[in-house]
Amino acid sequence: MYTEENTARLLPDVAVHAQPHLVGELDWVGMDGIEVPVRFDAGDGDVQRASARVGAFVNLRRPDKRGIHMSRLYLQVEEALSTKTLGTDTLRDLLRGFLESHKDLSDRACLSIRFEHLVRRPALRSANSGWRSYPVTIEASMIGDEFLLEFGTEIVYSSTCPASAALSRQLIQDQFAKDFDAGKPVDHAAVLSWLGSEKGIVATPHAQRSVARLRVRPAEDAAFNLIDLIDVTEHALGTPVQTAVKREDEQAFALANGGNLMFCEDAARRIQKALDVDKAISDFHIRVEHQESLHPHDAVAYASKGVEGGYAGKGCA
Repeated sequence: MYTEENTARLLPDVAVHAQPHLVGELDWVGMDGIEVPVRFDAGDGDVQRASARVGAFVNLRRPDKRGIHMSRLYLQVEEALSTKTLGTDTLRDLLRGFLESHKDLSDRACLSIRFEHLVRRPALRSANSGWRSYPVTIEASMIGDEFLLEFGTEIVYSSTCPASAALSRQLIQDQFAKDFDAGKPVDHAAVLSWLGSEKGIVATPHAQRSVARLRVRPAEDAAFNLIDLIDVTEHALGTPVQTAVKREDEQAFALANGGNLMFCEDAARRIQKALDVDKAISDFHIRVEHQESLHPHDAVAYASKGVEGGYAGKGCA
């Protein structure tokens, strides 16, 4: 007779049966794209709930075992991340749980979490504000008792080319020389009117939407402070994209672009300098991408803190 009590005995589990012709250790086994809600405090005390995609993995160090217990990973992810606020302790305990539930199979565990976090940003001049969505990635791993953690985000900003600005100024000078006779007195009102006309400003420098992708390793026991990271980076760049924009805000944005001319190298160094003095960050990796309006390929620069054994010089992806 089929009853609820003997269901477990009746259900086959082929994963426990080894395949002698297929043996070997596996670096990672698990699941990616697990859908789960997460609770996240970006550093302002406002715990938001977001829809996340999670990857959960352990290694398989037993060549004689066919597979791991994937359902155990899933249930631990669901129980921890949907009920607790994301933090160092939560992630460390979750990884320990992965290893405890696979203590006969694994000695390494890792976790990746991806979601979007909304932050309200003020306008440049007007009293308005609007929401910006910042992607958040969190990666944590445990190798034996060693716990490693990093988190990242992306900052979108405007970059005006210094070379294009210089070339534009030269053309404006040339046009001024044509329109105003060097041998005659310069009339202030005429020049003022000329500067405000399309005839006077004959060239403008090219600018483009740009992206700074950041990965940081928090100092020991430092909290996830996404808003601080955003504020420091956007202040260093000077031209983050805006939300609510009135004419006075757009004019202020044009002024900010004119005062923050930058190549991708300049942008990477600005962020590097700002993050280098942040004691809450032990290491960082920066990828700056200027999505050029002059040509179809992008200008890209990388930077890191330069600590031994850290991100410095590791890859260009």
